[in-house]
Amino acid sequence: MAPWPATALILALIAAWPAAAMSTSTSAPVQPAEPRHRLLVLTDIENEPDDTQSLIRLVLYANVIDIEGLVATTSIHQRGRVSPGSIHHILDLYARVQPNLLLHEPGFPDAAQLKAKVRAGAPVYGMAAVGEGHDTPGSDLLIERIKADDPRPLWVAVWGGANTLAQALHRLRASHDADALPGLLSRLRVYAISDQDDSGAWIRREFPELFYIVSPGGYDAATWRGIMQPEPGFDHPELSNDWIARHIQQGHGPLGSAYPDVAYGVEGDTPSFLSLIPNGLHAPEHPDWGGWGGRYELRIPALADTDPDGFTGGVPVLAETRPIWTNAIDTYIPYEPGRYGRSVVRGARSDTGYRTTVWRWRAAFQNDFAARMDWTILGPAEANHPPQVRLAHPQQLRVRAGERLTLSAAGTTDPDGDSLQYLWFHYPEPGGQDRAWDLDGAENMQTVRLLAPTVERPQQAHFIVQVSDRGSPALTRYRRVIVNVEP
Repeated sequence: MAPWPATALILALIAAWPAAAMSTSTSAPVQPAEPRHRLLVLTDIENEPDDTQSLIRLVLYANVIDIEGLVATTSIHQRGRVSPGSIHHILDLYARVQPNLLLHEPGFPDAAQLKAKVRAGAPVYGMAAVGEGHDTPGSDLLIERIKADDPRPLWVAVWGGANTLAQALHRLRASHDADALPGLLSRLRVYAISDQDDSGAWIRREFPELFYIVSPGGYDAATWRGIMQPEPGFDHPELSNDWIARHIQQGHGPLGSAYPDVAYGVEGDTPSFLSLIPNGLHAPEHPDWGGWGGRYELRIPALADTDPDGFTGGVPVLAETRPIWTNAIDTYIPYEPGRYGRSVVRGARSDTGYRTTVWRWRAAFQNDFAARMDWTILGPAEANHPPQVRLAHPQQLRVRAGERLTLSAAGTTDPDGDSLQYLWFHYPEPGGQDRAWDLDGAENMQTVRLLAPTVERPQQAHFIVQVSDRGSPALTRYRRVIVNVEP
């Protein structure tokens, strides 16, 4: 697989990891903070309840994600109308809880600031709204934000049809010479929740250099379904209607009251921004690293693997013409609470698949959502807040095969003074390993050790420390350590 063309941001992030990080030294570690990511959402809100559900979750993270646009669009499921008024309604409810949110964390913008970023796309389906004379307030805003004087890329989350993005790209290509266009495209990161109109395939064909995450084809072959689909043999209380009613809808203020019941699936659009939440996994610019929004590989998927005859609402499924970030497969064995002795034990069942790359984190991101809903109604002393995870060494280490390595989260704290639970694990798939490497002893300690295995070529292994507090709901944060093992 050829690497994706490097962008200025990727180079800057790499440069931010100092040379000292490429050693096993534990002195003066430097841990760069995760940047706030820019996000513009294209939503077919009112097609069904899940867009409203996802928007309610999103505004609760408006202090850690810079929301730069909320554009009402069409889709195959809502072909002839757009509903910006429904976006304004949610923001009016947000205005009622924003003062309380500020008691918990700074940075929540005024509702008026967010309402000023609401636009409408064309009330027309798909490619019929793309071309000369089809500019809209939504496509104009998207062009404005692409061209903004900001070194950070702009993430575009496509919750419905992509024709507003297609029109913006059409206009950029028509108004800029061939030398300027690649620089503008390099500022974009697209995460589409499948193809919900016929413009997504056109965009990928016409702009092959564009960073594009998508599971094309039938929805049953989509990674994003990991947020909503119970896996046989596993307990999923955080998906139940009872859990949603108790933790989100009832007794949680105006946003909770507005959170609609599930119709077809809960929050199918939410994976498009989950990895932008700064939780310590540092995954957005590296979709193959894995995070709350799933894990993806850069490749051309075989048409037969995209469930081309499955449900798409009627959108044609075409063969991809260039590499896209698409479904990757994880094998996950959940840990379970230990009643005696070690506080966690590895479960007896494993799950393998592309949805696994999302649902493996689901209990954590659902609890995080529930805690933020608490923030809308409770004071800081009554609600829970996430732990602050620190490493006692750099985030990148280099060892020789056969050397012993120490990984430590010493210095980790909890703002509420809660007891903390630690879990270290090797995440084999991002590093290309076919199985997890064993730690030397108990994996639930603050500091763990392992023996670097024998390798025939340099390998990069990803280790995650997962730290959960014992507050209610329990909240989880992470740190990723990348270990470069040399023969």
